[in-house]
Amino acid sequence: MLYLILSILIQVILIVHVIKTGRNQIWIWVLALLSLPGAIAYIVVELLPDVFRSRTAQRTARGFRKAMDPTADLRRYENEARVTGNVAARQRYAEELSRQGRHDDAIVQFREALTGLYEHDPNLMLGIARAQFAKGDATAARTTLDDLIRLNPDFKSPEGHLLYARALESEGNLQKAIDEYRVLASSYPGAEAAVRYAQLLKAQGRSEEAQKVARDLLEQARIAPAHYRRAQKSWLDAAQRLA
Repeated sequence: MLYLILSILIQVILIVHVIKTGRNQIWIWVLALLSLPGAIAYIVVELLPDVFRSRTAQRTARGFRKAMDPTADLRRYENEARVTGNVAARQRYAEELSRQGRHDDAIVQFREALTGLYEHDPNLMLGIARAQFAKGDATAARTTLDDLIRLNPDFKSPEGHLLYARALESEGNLQKAIDEYRVLASSYPGAEAAVRYAQLLKAQGRSEEAQKVARDLLEQARIAPAHYRRAQKSWLDAAQRLA
């Protein structure tokens, strides 16, 4: 009896799914007449391909593969860089080295890619600065970013701008860092810059200014799309604590 009830329930759920998603109406007859075999056929043919095509499923699969073999991408990118020797392959390899915490090796790879037409490539220089900052050398990162702007005056990068402000803060150049964060707070595509700005203001004893920055950010987030609030949750939580 329990098997029969479950079978009927599954049939009903899947038939409703057919109707709501606008699938071929023949599936209704398949599900109604073939019961469990029909349900299995529908799941295999219609549902599983959608599941495996979804971004969530793909991210989950990538995360699982990375957990099982954390250096798989590194080996693949290293092989591509060795075989092709082109700039794009070297850049992917360098970025993965940095993600793996091998910042000095990443810097070497980035610098080797800075040749010919790419001698002053801003994305490669930004990669170097990112790795330098990640390994704790804020002065080197700031110097690299100064060179980047000098050699590529038209290059715009919110990430690079934020990294520059963070490097200034780490160096102890706090007023200049505040100035950079102030500009970023209203233009950066995310909540991090505004939160870092508010945190630095509070650390400097400017609590009222910090609260205003945090409250303005939270007000903007309140009317922002839900996906923005989900993506920025950790920074918005930090802003809430500052407000």
